[in-house]
Amino acid sequence: MLLYIILGLAVIIIGIFIAASLKPNTVHYERSVVIDASPERILPHIVDFHKWQSWSPWEKMDADLQRSYSGSAAGVGAMYAWAGKKAGEGTMEVLDASNGGVKIDLRFIKPWKAECVAQFHFTPQPNGTNVRWTMDGPNTFMGKVFGLFVNMDKMIGKDFESGLSALKSSVEG
Repeated sequence: MLLYIILGLAVIIIGIFIAASLKPNTVHYERSVVIDASPERILPHIVDFHKWQSWSPWEKMDADLQRSYSGSAAGVGAMYAWAGKKAGEGTMEVLDASNGGVKIDLRFIKPWKAECVAQFHFTPQPNGTNVRWTMDGPNTFMGKVFGLFVNMDKMIGKDFESGLSALKSSVEG
């Protein structure tokens, strides 16, 4: 009987590993909102990491979040590091900023290491600006296994939606 249980568990584990290995090697998360403002009015809220406290969903997650800022005060070269029990640990650096959008080097240190690129794309529209928030990065093997049990797009997308809604309120308010 014990042998059948061990064989059953081995088959399940092998099945999980096979299913995980078939998942893509990269991830892409994306959400958007239309903000009743020009790109020039939205840009300062993103390129100045000090302003993220008013709209970033992760800033409110951890009351004891430790923050540090370095590099430029805002714009290209601005850097931000965070560490917290709930928010984990990581760094961001603005790589490119224009009225077309912002590109950020995003590095997670804890709970697991990952290097991603986050971007905010601005597309002017008659009723304001469409702000599209994307994040692209590698899908590690552990990320693939985790993704079998948790819908990462839904989880991260929910945070993006919350952040974009708060950004819209900050800019329009």
